[in-house]
Amino acid sequence: MPDQDPRLSSPAALRNRDPIADLLRHVLPQSGTVLEIASGSGEHVIHFASLFPQLLWQPSDPSPEARASIEHWAKIDAMTNVLSPLDIDASSQTWPVERADAMIAINMVHISPWAATQGLLAGAGKYLPTGGTLTLYGPYRREGQPLVASNVEFDASLRARNPDWGIRLLEDVAHTARQSGLARTSVTEMPANNLGVVFTRQ
Repeated sequence: MPDQDPRLSSPAALRNRDPIADLLRHVLPQSGTVLEIASGSGEHVIHFASLFPQLLWQPSDPSPEARASIEHWAKIDAMTNVLSPLDIDASSQTWPVERADAMIAINMVHISPWAATQGLLAGAGKYLPTGGTLTLYGPYRREGQPLVASNVEFDASLRARNPDWGIRLLEDVAHTARQSGLARTSVTEMPANNLGVVFTRQ
């Protein structure tokens, strides 16, 4: 009996990967290593690695199933600039990396406890060089602006699945980022009521 294909697939990843890539074109360095936190199925990192072949891509995920999926996607697509995925829990104080020239985290902040976002921002402050960017993608609350109906429903469904999850207030994220030496340098409206948020290491 053939081995089961370990590749995972996310319809959302296929929908949003090109708009995210358009944003990344403006913020990624010309060379170096891009660390992705919470890579999930691996479809994003494989797509970005094909679009930005001059960069080395380092995926990561705390889930063994996700890491197996990433490995298999990279093997099937013969990606030479995608490194073997690392087991990184964003909330950990130390990660198994020495540095990263840029970092990305897609649809992580709202589908994880707040401690994971705090750890992500602290890690960016620790491992990015001055001028290095952290790009986040996902839905956010914003002060003085009501959530659209679809995100109200999404937030309720997230909190029903796990009370520690939920759509975060962007200003809280930015405040926490500043404590790690990160400045919010751009916010871009993205499809389906999401935001692309870029922080730069000061």
